[in-house]
Amino acid sequence: MLNRAVASRLEKIRSKQPWLVLSAAQNFSLASSSNPVISHFYSFETSLLAQETKAIPDGCIDIIFDCDASSPKAEVFGTPMAAINVELECHHRYFGVRFASSIIPNCLKVSAEELIEHHFSLEDVIPNADQLLEEVAGQTDFAIQVAVFQKFFENKEARQLSMLTQAVVRFIFDQQGNIRIDKLAALTGYSTRTIQRQFHADMGMSPKAFSRIIRCQSAVYAINHRHQVTFSDMAFELGFSDQPHFLKEFKTLVSTTPKSYQRCVKQQAYLDKIQCF
Repeated sequence: MLNRAVASRLEKIRSKQPWLVLSAAQNFSLASSSNPVISHFYSFETSLLAQETKAIPDGCIDIIFDCDASSPKAEVFGTPMAAINVELECHHRYFGVRFASSIIPNCLKVSAEELIEHHFSLEDVIPNADQLLEEVAGQTDFAIQVAVFQKFFENKEARQLSMLTQAVVRFIFDQQGNIRIDKLAALTGYSTRTIQRQFHADMGMSPKAFSRIIRCQSAVYAINHRHQVTFSDMAFELGFSDQPHFLKEFKTLVSTTPKSYQRCVKQQAYLDKIQCF
């Protein structure tokens, strides 16, 4: 099992992409960030079976560098709305930056709506990013790659959200995604139409869609970190009308059943891959 220090660091990471961990040939390295805009950094070399892995909804933007010596590249990924295939090259080294959920870096020259369920070449959305790609891909040391990206990002900020959207995001997080639009209206004092319009302008999706993502990630997080999980209790806790509804939603967003997912992430082979720095 993971030692206590590693487990504590993992518990601070609220966004989970378990299929990326499974795609690693050996170690899946993780490092936290002192910048609250960035959730964490990660690095892994893919296995032969990783050509098509899955990404699940997490409300995050990732920048993923393919550090292949002959043809390095980097792409910016917006959050998917359901589990999707992600194509990875076998035996390539990857370095990733995951921004905190709901955060959009201001340096990205693309709208929030365009990012949803899409990915872009790094050079197309961050002007003059060639040097960053060269410096990150040219390193084999994970800690140096982290330092290179942090230096690049040190004078950059998150895109400013409206005060209303910030409040709505906070309420959605507090309730683990289990909150209705009429409740958000009562809490903020704004009409449902105003909330939906402003939230979509800032985030590129509706409050309902974002709540669905956070509810999914809340279930995934609980399965990863709780010693005992009863799925009927989890369905009730997250506001599902019944357990079958929860099971169907989980399979759509995570690409497997909660029971199968639990078996997967509790296996020692999965836990042994994760290394925190």
